[in-house]
Amino acid sequence: MPNILFYHSFRSFIIMEVLPIEKTSKSKNKTALVIIDMINAMDFEDADQLYEHALPCAEQIADLKRRTKDAGIPTIYVNDNYGKWQSDFKEIVGFIIDEDKKGRPITELLKPADEDYFVLKPKFSGFFATPLHLLLEHLMVETVILTGVAGNMCVHFTANDAYMRDYKIYVPEDCTASNTTSANEEAMHLIRDVLKGSITPSSRLTFKGDTTGDIVEEDES
Repeated sequence: MPNILFYHSFRSFIIMEVLPIEKTSKSKNKTALVIIDMINAMDFEDADQLYEHALPCAEQIADLKRRTKDAGIPTIYVNDNYGKWQSDFKEIVGFIIDEDKKGRPITELLKPADEDYFVLKPKFSGFFATPLHLLLEHLMVETVILTGVAGNMCVHFTANDAYMRDYKIYVPEDCTASNTTSANEEAMHLIRDVLKGSITPSSRLTFKGDTTGDIVEEDES
């Protein structure tokens, strides 16, 4: 059986990534974990400010990823390509680690597994000029768990576009980070109040582990 081809569009470039049909055709889970811009060299202006919040966020995302994986929920990395138009995602991961960039500890915490998916994006939203919606449809996803940085930029833009496409949205507040706590909290409040998304901390989310991928929000003790 032929593989499914997804086209990644970056400006005037068309890149074909082959996704093994064996991974997708057997997946009946209706939820996906989306990790946004955590594979990051952290070599930009104000990176120190973001890194302070992003490292503990990465630890929470790593724990969440282990639990979603156990429940059969796929992981999709949505990442900037940082101007490396001729690189693929594995090369970006290798560059950050091999060059010992500031973001190396985060990248090592969240290093993608072979079964994970990735989408490279040219702008803030994970949906803009990317095949993310097509991939989610192919995986039969109805609910997205959005995590990553920055909470008030790329995560928020992606949540806006997910809402416009009628996805159910979870954005665990302990799995996002911005340059300041106040900026992140403001973004979370907008996601909760305007986009009707859940910002319940990841520690209070449990997963049934069946084919529905239903998420249970535990009451705050």
